[in-house]
Amino acid sequence: MFFKRYFLVFLLIAGGMHQAAAQEVWSLERCIRFALDNNIVIKQQELNTMVQENLLQQSRLNRLPSLNANTQTSLSYGRTLDFRTNTYIDRNTQSFSYNAGTQLTLFNGLQISNTIRQNNLNLMASIADLDRLKNDISLNIASAYLQILFSKELLEIAENQLGITRQQVERTERLVDAGSLPMGNLLEIRAQEAADNMRMVNAQNQLTLSYLVLTQLLELPAVEDFTIEIPNFDDVPVVPPRHQVQPVYESALEVQPEIRSAEFQVESSRTGLGIARGRRSPRLFLSGSYGSGFQQVISDHDLPFETPPFRDQIRNNQSTTFSLGLSVPIFNSGQVNTAIANAQIGVLNAEYSMQRTKNQLYQEIQQAYADVVAAQENYRANEVALESIEESFRHMEQRFEVGMVTTIEFNQALNQLTTTRSELLRAKYEYIFKSSILEFYMGEEIML
Repeated sequence: MFFKRYFLVFLLIAGGMHQAAAQEVWSLERCIRFALDNNIVIKQQELNTMVQENLLQQSRLNRLPSLNANTQTSLSYGRTLDFRTNTYIDRNTQSFSYNAGTQLTLFNGLQISNTIRQNNLNLMASIADLDRLKNDISLNIASAYLQILFSKELLEIAENQLGITRQQVERTERLVDAGSLPMGNLLEIRAQEAADNMRMVNAQNQLTLSYLVLTQLLELPAVEDFTIEIPNFDDVPVVPPRHQVQPVYESALEVQPEIRSAEFQVESSRTGLGIARGRRSPRLFLSGSYGSGFQQVISDHDLPFETPPFRDQIRNNQSTTFSLGLSVPIFNSGQVNTAIANAQIGVLNAEYSMQRTKNQLYQEIQQAYADVVAAQENYRANEVALESIEESFRHMEQRFEVGMVTTIEFNQALNQLTTTRSELLRAKYEYIFKSSILEFYMGEEIML
């Protein structure tokens, strides 16, 4: 019997050690780094950035001359042009020809240069959008991470309250059995125990859901072997914000990627207006071509001449041409004017979007600052309240043990204590998170 018990204890300990070894502890920094490396939305934005890089590369290549070659063979029945005499003859012929042509744009109203500049601006805007997306995901992960910490401490509070209630249940049972208290007191404290147990179950479920939210943000397949690192917040000073709204906003204008993206988009739209206006300019281009051909009569009629050999025709029919051309747009159904008007509208729209982005950023900073101040004041108020309520509860507990207060009064005091602890905890985590956001707007990394 002793051996069996020892073996069972050994299995339990070994199983617990294996489970602990299987669990990986994730810090906030590791969670953020993992998400930035593996998030699908980020990968899609990276692909969009690669597309912009390709467009920029192509616009640069458009400065080079084009070079194209083609060849064809054909059969002609009836009158056709005789390569030998350059006159039309009534014969069935077979012909073969080839040519190569090149063209280089010398000037077209700076459209090529402006297109390169616009694509470069679009690339910079895409990179800024990628940075903004990374920031959003980092904030979401930090929020989910802190929600787990908050849920864990709420669970501890619920467990502690349940432990206190169970102690009172045991004490009340003894007093009822001794005849010192009526059965109604025991029923009331057992009802409180059931309520506290339900509160603990809900806290455990909330913790599980909090883990689920974080693992879904990380796109991990399961949460069984996932646990987070518990930082020490005991030494975190709860003080007013170090910076006011305006200095934070001015710093955010320089470092936040959504502002850079909006500025790049404004410049891109202005460059697009230059491209549209460039369509009014004449186009100066240089072109060249080279070609030759072969022709053979295939009709059954007697020929008064002999068809020259293929090699001789190819050599004799060679043609090389160079030309300098100028294309002047005169009227094209108003397409250029419409494009210019739409480009001007696009500039105004981009400027409005940039101002809206700045306004939204300022409002977010205002809200973050107000949240930090409110959380700091709420924390101080709850801290003072908790000290008073804890002292009051200790007296209530002593009076309850000697039967001077009813079970209902004791339960009310216990619930008030639990609620105040929860509110203090909530205020602390709100302060930590909102303070991190306020520092984040100034370009600092999210750290706990």
